[in-house]
Order: sequence, then structure tokens, then C-alpha cells
Amino acid sequence: MKTWNQLFVRHGWLVKEVERNVFDCSGERKENITFLQKSLQKVGANFSLEGMRLYIQSEPVHEKEWIRVLDFEHRGRTERLFDFENEEMIINEIDTYIAGVVRQLNRLGFYTRMSCDGHERRMPSIHFLRTDQMVEIVMLFQWLGVSELWNRSEFNRNNRLSLPVNRSFLLELAERLSFLEKDWIEKGKTFIEEKIFQQKLEQLLSIPGESGNETDIRSFVVEQLTPFVDHIAIDHYGNILAEKTGRRIGPVILLNAHLDTREPIVEGRKIIKKGNIWSSDAGILGADDRAGVAILLQIAEQLHRQMNIGTVKFAFTVEEEIGLVGAKHVEDYFLWNVDAAIVVDRRGTGDIVTSFGESIPYCNPLYGQFFEMVAQQAGQSGWKCTPGGSSDTHIWASHGIESVNLSVGYGNEHTDMEILDVKACFRTYQLVKEAILQPELLRMVLRTIRQQIRRDQTRGRNNSLYLMS
Repeated sequence: MKTWNQLFVRHGWLVKEVERNVFDCSGERKENITFLQKSLQKVGANFSLEGMRLYIQSEPVHEKEWIRVLDFEHRGRTERLFDFENEEMIINEIDTYIAGVVRQLNRLGFYTRMSCDGHERRMPSIHFLRTDQMVEIVMLFQWLGVSELWNRSEFNRNNRLSLPVNRSFLLELAERLSFLEKDWIEKGKTFIEEKIFQQKLEQLLSIPGESGNETDIRSFVVEQLTPFVDHIAIDHYGNILAEKTGRRIGPVILLNAHLDTREPIVEGRKIIKKGNIWSSDAGILGADDRAGVAILLQIAEQLHRQMNIGTVKFAFTVEEEIGLVGAKHVEDYFLWNVDAAIVVDRRGTGDIVTSFGESIPYCNPLYGQFFEMVAQQAGQSGWKCTPGGSSDTHIWASHGIESVNLSVGYGNEHTDMEILDVKACFRTYQLVKEAILQPELLRMVLRTIRQQIRRDQTRGRNNSLYLMS
């Protein structure tokens, strides 16, 4: 379920939520406020408009129901051609699925003349007013997840961009655009990517899901993950298992984080942000392991646009906090062809956990050293192999899978003093992405490990024959 604020943003309204379900409408056009009121009436919402403040007393409706009342025959066919800047557009004159994108682009100073959501018969498209902004617009869309953007001749002729996306993705795109500020664009791709990552992380930290009660967080992750994988399922125990099938031969990598928190997230609590350090004003923050979940969701979206990688599997497990229970119930067939696992569920920064204590190895030392090497190449200092504690890594290693557990920036987990270094969390995301994007190097490392194992086995057999003789 989306919040009212999400429903408004995704479908074109420029209203500001000042507190939960209370909206400042002073920046919105009169015709759009009227359309909003009529739409709320049609879905049976209990609301009041007092001056320029909109108060909603009802719970939000499902987005499909919201679209049903917003959509009407011939909507968008009367859209005017806008040839001047700063004109507030009338929402119900724009196609249903692209209205949010158009309004947000105009807010950011990218003015449009005309648009079409494709009506599921062709690609969505937008005509822009200014030729001198087109390169910047293309870059922005690519940063937000839309690749292979334009036909160059069409782009040069009439400032028209065709968007190679399903029209339902336009709603997600509008929401992403809504988090951007005008001055962010000049700061570049990594800056915007990090801001979007933090927004997703904040959403995850607000969803309940203590051990045994993961329904809400599981639903959210399934919704977010589905567009970016080829196969997804919820297994018999409630784990989310998914696969992005590669377009080249191996290695097959398993990415893992757990859905549950040790304690419930206090309803209505606020996240306190002091620079890069986040904490909760009541109860746990929940960064163990919502930080890991955020990393995996961002990875899935990035890999969706990569051509030259092997297969990547995702396991979002349940009941990790009460004994790795979900991971223990993952069926063997899901793990049969996995070559290596990356778990993102370690406190602190810079740890590459390669063993449980000093006695139970999770991987060959070369696999841990692979991450040290990738971090160094990416300009990230401080990553080192180290022993650690229990996590789902233990389960994957028991299946003979080379496995590590990476720090994601949280500390004081399971307590009211829990914190998260969001900058460190984003750095972990960057490390995981870089590791996956080096399949040749990883293949070489894994091949060397297998050769070592065969040599040790051969040596062991020869020693046995010598002793017998």
C-alpha cells in the first residue's frame, strides 16, 4: 500500500505533506485541487479542506483503485501545447501514468510541451521545450534507471524523448524525481544515486517486521524487487528467493540480507539525522538488517541494466534474529549452482567476515582477499578480512559456498541506542556492485580456490596410500 503522499506525488500533485495525512496545497493550481477533491470523494475518503490545508482521516486506498478514479476516457487527448515556462499544468489534461513525471520535470525546470504515457501500445514519450537542456535531461533519466533513451535523429529534430519503459514504471519514476532538488543535478550521478538510496533506506526503516511478523516488509520488498529480476517466489517458510539470470556463463552469486528485526519498530517513531549518523527517537532503529535490504534492492536495480554479468540470486530471509531459521529452511535446489555468497549484515565499517570466530571458516582466504582487492581498486580504504559472529553466512558456508559477511554501518544493534552510518552503508553498496561487475576476476579467484581444494584432496589421498603401504 502506498501512502496518500505517494499517491499524490506519483500522479502529479505538487502538495506538501506537513505531517501525516495533512497537506499544504498553497503551491497547487486551483483546478488541480478541485480534481483532487473529486477523486478523494470517488474513493470514499473522509477529508476536509480548510483554507489551503487538506486533512485526510481515511486510510489510503490501493493504487489500482486510485488509478481507476483518476483515469477516464480520452484523458490527455486535450492536452495543450505549452510553449512558455512557469505554467502550472492541469493534471487531468495529462495522460494518467505520466502526469507525475511531467509535473516533477517542470518543478525541476525542465519544461515540457506535450507528453504521452503510451497507453500500453507504444513507448511513453515527452516533448521538451528547450533544446539546450536535452543532454542534461537524458543524463538525469539514465541516472534514475532509464537507459537506451533516445533516437538521435528524433532528439535533434523536435526535442522528443521516447522512454523504453513500461508505463507503470513512470509512477516510480515520478516518485524518484520528487526527491530531487534543482541544485542536485549539477552534482552528478553518484550524488543523486546516494540520495535515492537514502530515501529507500528511510522507507525500509519505517516498515514493521520483527521475527515471525515479516508480512509488511516482505510485501514491500517483493513489490520493489519484482521489476528487476527474472524469477521471484516466496518459499514455504516465507523467504523471498529471486534470480536475475545472467547473459554470460557464471559465476553464480548469492546476495543475502534478512528481513526481520530483533524488536518491533515503534509505531510513529522518528528517525534522527545528525550528518551521516541516523538513530531513532524511540526503540530500535532497525538498521540490522534493513541496511542490508536497502543495499540489495539498489543492487538489483543497477544489475537490471548490466549486460555482461553472470546470474545473481537474492535471498531475503526471515527469522534470522532468532537462530538463522529462515536460511535453514531454504531448499537445497535454490543453492545447487551457487558459486559464492555475499551477505550484508555486519555491524561497523570495513569488516569482511570470513569465519565464525577463529575456528569455523566461511570461505577460502582468497575469496576474502578478493573483496580487499576490489575495495582498493575502487578507492575504498579500510576493508579487511576478520573473524566475526553468527549470521546467515554460516548457513551458506555449510553448503560449501564461498561466503563473506560485509559491514553495513550499523552499531549498538538490538538496543535503543542503535545507530547507522548511512555514508558507510552506501559505500558497502558500491563495493558489492563493483565486486559483481568484475566477473572475470571473481571467476579466476574461484577457479584458483577449486584448484587448491583438488590439490589438497589429492595430497590427502596420496598420504593415505603412503600410510597404508
